[in-house]
Amino acid sequence: MSEGQKFQLGTIGALSLSVVSSVSIVICNKALISTLGFTFATTLTSWHLLVTFCSLHVALWMKMFEHKPFDPRAVMGFGILNGISIGLLNLSLGFNSVGFYQMTKLAIIPCTVLLETLFFRKKFSRKIQFSLTILLLGVGIATVTDLQLNMLGSVLSLLAVVTTCVAQIMTNTIQKKFKVSSTQLLYQSCPYQAITLFVTGPFLDGLLTNQNVFAFKYTSQVVFFIVLSCLISVSVNFSTFLVIGKTSPVTYQVLGHLKTCLVLAFGYVLLRDPFDWRNILGILVAVIGMVVYSYYCSIETQQKASETSTQLPQMKESEKDPLIAAENGSGVLSDGGGGVQQKTVAPQRSRGD
Repeated sequence: MSEGQKFQLGTIGALSLSVVSSVSIVICNKALISTLGFTFATTLTSWHLLVTFCSLHVALWMKMFEHKPFDPRAVMGFGILNGISIGLLNLSLGFNSVGFYQMTKLAIIPCTVLLETLFFRKKFSRKIQFSLTILLLGVGIATVTDLQLNMLGSVLSLLAVVTTCVAQIMTNTIQKKFKVSSTQLLYQSCPYQAITLFVTGPFLDGLLTNQNVFAFKYTSQVVFFIVLSCLISVSVNFSTFLVIGKTSPVTYQVLGHLKTCLVLAFGYVLLRDPFDWRNILGILVAVIGMVVYSYYCSIETQQKASETSTQLPQMKESEKDPLIAAENGSGVLSDGGGGVQQKTVAPQRSRGD
């Protein structure tokens, strides 16, 4: 099996793991919050991250992955930013209508595209932009119901979108810059995320629910679903970093909207949630957008791979042939003494620069 086939297989596995684990934890948390009345989402997330860190620590002890320390300031900043983005998303949901919160989540994709275009000079073709527009339109039809605006909620939503976009872009860039795997990055950043949410969680949850998480009555059923949610979260957190590292923040958001459509469908089938023609139409349009996006992404990936494979022989040939090297911007410069010669090659910019 070639390296390209292994990478594609790993990407498909990461996407599948992300979808299955995310839909599972949403159904579990829905039962925990809606049925059992445990509405402390931010505190629950801090427990998720704590269990994830402990699980990874055990995996490290069993030598299932290698610990690779890198820039501690980058790790700390990244971890705290991730924790803040989660808290802001929960606050956005608490201070806005459900419809406006869904619009906030939809805004993450165009914001990510804008930031990557401005600061990383990444180019998104018109076909990719068109497919993303279809996707967002479909998810909007399926999920957005009302758009009640208020100043505080709008500011919180804006901050939530920006911090989430930056955190997800950093997830991708840190893995590539420091040559670390998704597991290594998650292991080192988890404590900072957990501490941030563990400290702020009870306060935020109290602000949103007017209840005290420590005064809640923890029945055996509640404890069971909390433990189940924490165990599933290990897979959710791991697959999130894995998907963003193997693909891109935009692809991860596209996958997130697929999960939203699946949650709506499972909610109707399993929990008999209200479902009408607008939900069905929106899901169908969103699925079309996802299929088109996946198709164009695969086409562009193949084109880049073929361009890279054709450039490599040309570069090797130019190193052998002085005439071709000169045409490509290379030259032989004498230092004036006639004894030492230096070869300078004009830097080639990639398509992403």
